[in-house]
Amino acid sequence: MIDVRRKTGPPPPGAAVPGFTAPGIPQPQGQDYSQGIPGQYPQGQGSYNSSIGFGGQPGYQQSGYQQLPAPGGYPQAPAAGGYPQAPAAGGYPQAPSGGGGYQQPAAPSNIYSGGGGDQPPPPAQPAAPKPQEELPEEVPEDPFAGEELPRTPTDDEVPEDPFAGEELPWTPTDDEVPEDPFAGEELPWTPTDDEVPEDPFTGEELPRTPTDDEVPEDPFGGEELPRTPTDDEPPEDPFAGEDLPRTPTDDAPPPQPVPPTHELSQMSLGGWQPGQTRGTVVPTENFDAEEDAKILRKAMKGMGTDEKAILELLAERSNAQRQKIKLQFKTMYGKDLISDLKSELSGDFKESVMALFVPTTEYDAWCLNNAMVGLGTNEEVLIEILCTRTNEEIAEIVRVYRDKFHRDLEKDVVGDTSGHFKRLLVSMTTANRDEVKEVDLEKAKKEAKELYKAGEKKWGTDESEFNRILACRSFPQLKATFDEYIKVSQRDIMGTIDREFSGHVRDGMKAIVMCVRNRPEFFADKIYKCVKGLGTDDHTLIRVIVTRSEYDMVEIKQVFLNKYRKTVWKAIDSDTSGDYKRILQALVKKD
Repeated sequence: MIDVRRKTGPPPPGAAVPGFTAPGIPQPQGQDYSQGIPGQYPQGQGSYNSSIGFGGQPGYQQSGYQQLPAPGGYPQAPAAGGYPQAPAAGGYPQAPSGGGGYQQPAAPSNIYSGGGGDQPPPPAQPAAPKPQEELPEEVPEDPFAGEELPRTPTDDEVPEDPFAGEELPWTPTDDEVPEDPFAGEELPWTPTDDEVPEDPFTGEELPRTPTDDEVPEDPFGGEELPRTPTDDEPPEDPFAGEDLPRTPTDDAPPPQPVPPTHELSQMSLGGWQPGQTRGTVVPTENFDAEEDAKILRKAMKGMGTDEKAILELLAERSNAQRQKIKLQFKTMYGKDLISDLKSELSGDFKESVMALFVPTTEYDAWCLNNAMVGLGTNEEVLIEILCTRTNEEIAEIVRVYRDKFHRDLEKDVVGDTSGHFKRLLVSMTTANRDEVKEVDLEKAKKEAKELYKAGEKKWGTDESEFNRILACRSFPQLKATFDEYIKVSQRDIMGTIDREFSGHVRDGMKAIVMCVRNRPEFFADKIYKCVKGLGTDDHTLIRVIVTRSEYDMVEIKQVFLNKYRKTVWKAIDSDTSGDYKRILQALVKKD
C-alpha cells in the first residue's frame, strides 16, 4: 500500500489520485477511500472530488466514467472516438515505489476537445466510394516461373522461335524454292527424267541408273558388272566362273535319269526319291574287258608307270566292269592285277586305285575293320557306314567281314564302343529296319508324341525310346514322324537330339535323321569337312568319293554348290595335288 500521508499538496495533473482504487488492485478491508483519507488534507481542500479533483484542480468529469470501473479493466469504450480497449484482467502494472502513484492514462483527445464537454464528437461520416477505374488487360503469368507467357500470334503475325527469339522460316509455296534451314542455301531440285543428277557435295554429275538395255558399271572399279542371266542364258558360278546346271522350266523335258547301278537307289529315303539319284560314274558302252586289260598291262610294263592311262580308264568304268577287268587280266597274263598295281603305285593315288577295284560292300567291310583294329576306334567311320546303308548292304557287309577277317562284326562293335552309342550300332548291324514304303500317318503322330514325352517333356531323356523308333522304322515313315514332331513340340527333331544327347550317340542319331531327309547333304557335309581348314582328311575324302561316285554324286555336287558356293571339283583342286587330285576329279567330273 502506498503511504499517501507524505503528500503535502494536490497531486499534479495526471498523477494517481488517493482514494481511487486501480483496476485489479484489491482495497484493504475496513477502509473507504471514496471520500479521501480522513485527517490527511486540510479542510477546504476536501477529498477527492469526482468533478474537480484535488484543490480545485480539474479531475475526471462525471461525463467521462459513469461509474467506477469493474475489477479487471475499464468498461468497453464507446463507438468511434471512444476509449481504447481496457487491459486484460490484472489491471495496470505496479507503479514504481518512488513515483507518485499510479499513472492515469491520458484521456482521449476527442473527449476533452472544446473544454471538456460531456458530449462525444459526432460519428465520422463514411467517405464516398471512389469510382472504380477500368483495369488494363493483364497478360497471364507462368505459374512456375512468374514470367509472362508468350502470346499466341494472330494470323498476320510471324511466330517467333521461343528459344532464339528469331522468326521461324515460312513454309515455301509451290512456286518458291525451299531453303536449307542449316546453310540457308537453296536445296537442289530433284532432276527430271531428262536431267542428270549432280553430286550435292562435289557438284559433279552422278552416274545414271542404267536402263534395261544398258550394262551397269561397278561403282568401285568402273567395270561392267555381270548381268543377271536371262531365261535362255546359263548362270555362272560366281566362284569358279563355270556354268551352273540350269533348273528345268515347265516346258523343258525332264532330264533322263541314268539307270541306277545299286540296289540302294530303289529305296525312298526321305527327299531322295527312286530314280532321281545319279552317279557321275556310269557303265561304259561297248565295254571290252580284254582290251582294257591290255591297256593296263602296257601302262605298267617297262620302266616307269603311265598313271594317266590308268586313271582315265578306271574313272570311265563302273565297279562291276572293273571286277571283270581284274579277272580278265589274271586270265590273260597269269598275274594278279592288284599286286601289280600295288608295286607300281604309291601314296593316296594307290589307295584310291585299290578302292576302285574292290567291290563296294567289301570296301565297306575293310573300312570298318580298319576303324576298329589296333588301339582306338574311328567312330565316324562306323557311323558313316552303319547308319546310312540299307538292310541288304549291311547284311552283305556282315557276311564279308566274317569271311575276310574271320571275326564277327557285332562283337567287334560291342568291344570297341560303349553306352547308348554301342546299342545304336548293334541295332544297325541287325539289318532289320522296316523297309515298307507306305507311310502310316496315325503311327507317325503317335510316335512323334512318344519322342516328345521321352525327351523335351520330361526331366532327363529316355534314350531307349529314341533308339527304338530310329532303328526300326523305314526312312519314309521316319520322315512323316519328324514332320509330326514339329507340330507336337514346336521344335525340330535335330534340335531336340542336340539338346538331349551328346557325344557319338548324338552324331549317330543325327546321321540317321539327315539321311531320312536328304542323304546327299550328309555326304556333301562330309566332303566339306575333309577339305576345310588346314590339311585334308584324305582317307575320308577317298572313301566318300569312291563309294558315292556311282550312286548320288550328282546330287551331292548340287547340294555342295548351293550350300558352300563352290563346286566339289574346285574343292578337290585346291586341297590335293598330282595324280591323286586328277583321279578324284576324274571321278566327280566337272560341272
